[in-house]
Amino acid sequence: MKLIRSVALFGVLMLLVAACAGPTTATAPSPTTVPETTTTTAAPTTSTTSTTEPATTTTTVLPEAFPVTISAANGEVTVESMPKHIVSLSPTGTEMLFAIGAGDQVTAVDSYSYYPAEAPVTELSAFQPDVEAVVSYGPDLVVVSHDPDGFVAGMEAVGVTVLMLPAAETLDDTYTQIEQLGAATGHVGEAALLVADMQTEIDEIVSGVPEFDEPPTYFHELSSSLYSASSGTFIGQVYGLLGLENIADAAEGGGLYPQLSAEYIIEQDPDFIFLADAACCGESAETVAARPGWGEMSAVTGGRVVELDTDVASRWGPRIVEFLKTVAGAVSKASVPTG
Repeated sequence: MKLIRSVALFGVLMLLVAACAGPTTATAPSPTTVPETTTTTAAPTTSTTSTTEPATTTTTVLPEAFPVTISAANGEVTVESMPKHIVSLSPTGTEMLFAIGAGDQVTAVDSYSYYPAEAPVTELSAFQPDVEAVVSYGPDLVVVSHDPDGFVAGMEAVGVTVLMLPAAETLDDTYTQIEQLGAATGHVGEAALLVADMQTEIDEIVSGVPEFDEPPTYFHELSSSLYSASSGTFIGQVYGLLGLENIADAAEGGGLYPQLSAEYIIEQDPDFIFLADAACCGESAETVAARPGWGEMSAVTGGRVVELDTDVASRWGPRIVEFLKTVAGAVSKASVPTG
């Protein structure tokens, strides 16, 4: 089975490694909500409400400010000193690290962490990481999004600190993880500024979308096997900010990442179809229209099949803003009744 070129479903649908060829199992795992940071040093106060104004200055934690303790998914993690050799086995974590200015401290990243371009990509596996291979890079901090086969315990056994930040369920989870990485790497001020800027941009995007007489419906396609994301995920929350109604929420069987049937989608006839499997797997408005029974759907005939950047639409890091902007642009120009 050929792995997709992107890690779009990594951390969101860990069992859908081969998105283009279909899932490897019948169900997808539920991501874990990241606990909030319990202890940081010299951290500026940052609200997670959408009205937060961006900070005007940054305050970086000095090396002397360590140790710092963070409540992560793998428990209370204490970072004894400012890390100088970080290994990231989470593509989203990699994006966050570089966005807060910790890129110079990153020694190696997994094979799917190819954004930003300057990330030091290696052959390290994010899906089945090997303790010995990771240790060869001499890390003093490892960032992961899941713990396959006791990897975290294996790293801790050799004295390496691991911070596990799983797939976010909400935007607040994203903000928390950015702040956690800021505390763990000595970039508290930069992390706070990034969060505030994201919140401000999101406010501006949302305020520019027209109101609708009735909420437009949508189908978010994670793979051609028709896995989707419910409103209980960070993906669904992005759409919810724009007032869209998710057809996956009412699907039989439910769950955070339900697999829908073609019959159900056709019956629901959503106003929009968003393809998160476009860049990775070649899905497009044309391939959707060619599917049996899909050609007459409202989204197809109305030109409302939207091709998304696979990574941007499936990673819960700073580029959520870019994802929201793409969806908002499609919604704003669509010819659907507005109030």
